[in-house]
Amino acid sequence: MLNRRHIRIKVMQILYAFRGTESDDLKRYERQLDQSMEGMFDLYILMLNLLTEIQIKAETYESLKKAKLLGTADDKNPTLKFAENRLLNQLRTSLKLREVTAKRRVLNWQKDDEYVDLIFRAMLKSDKYVSYMASSTSDYKEDRQFILDLYKSVIAPNEKLYDYLEDQKITWLDDVPVVNTVLVKMLKKLGPHDSGNKLLPDLFRDEEDRQFGIDLLNKTLLNLTALNNIIEDKTTNWDKDRIAKIDLVLLQMAICELQKFPSIPVKVTINEYLEIAKEYSTPKSSIFINGILDKILKEYEAKGTLNKAGRGLM
Repeated sequence: MLNRRHIRIKVMQILYAFRGTESDDLKRYERQLDQSMEGMFDLYILMLNLLTEIQIKAETYESLKKAKLLGTADDKNPTLKFAENRLLNQLRTSLKLREVTAKRRVLNWQKDDEYVDLIFRAMLKSDKYVSYMASSTSDYKEDRQFILDLYKSVIAPNEKLYDYLEDQKITWLDDVPVVNTVLVKMLKKLGPHDSGNKLLPDLFRDEEDRQFGIDLLNKTLLNLTALNNIIEDKTTNWDKDRIAKIDLVLLQMAICELQKFPSIPVKVTINEYLEIAKEYSTPKSSIFINGILDKILKEYEAKGTLNKAGRGLM
């Protein structure tokens, strides 16, 4: 679920907020990083549960319509297509989802039910919902496609929901697009005979990725003075106060990777930080960062001090 670029961004966020010194207790910052990374999985679980809560809301809605004293024929004989959506039923019968939700205490929709209602009402007004409910087709493929349409056209773009998530946890601001992409990808893969448990991916590809984040954070923090000296030496024509704080952090991390991570190819390191700069910093930041890293690389290559092991790592 979390790839290395996302991990780098999480480390960048911790370093951007860092106001300490190299002698600080690193465990404190490791915990912050771990909480930030685990928080992304909490958000993923929250959004899965939103889907099931919308279905429960639909069941209640149809029951109330049916109980009307002066209800119409449609009220008395409601179409239960969404309330019986096969994919959502897979989710609701997932023991693993229930266990993970309880263990992580991701119970937002129980206390903030108005946001479930908000999405439900928006769904009822959507053309996708009207078409889905009016369709005479009734199979798993159609059920799955509607949930994909619902997520992409109603849930993901909803600004009030987005604001709510940001208020709950500031790190979710950057996590929402990633979680949305992963969730849609997982929904597409689910088949009619799969368990809903299949929708719960591992947070990390492997333990090595989790350790990479911790090592990158610690090695950058432990070498801040040396890293800043390198940056100052290569930016003598720049007013230090005019260098964007986020550019400084990205340079610290990139130089640390070049020096302290021999198994990561140089091109991978440079490309990753340039892409992050394009997304998180100023329009000219990627050009600035690329220029500084290019100077540093040429110096390392001239001195033969570039510490890279294995083939194809240049």
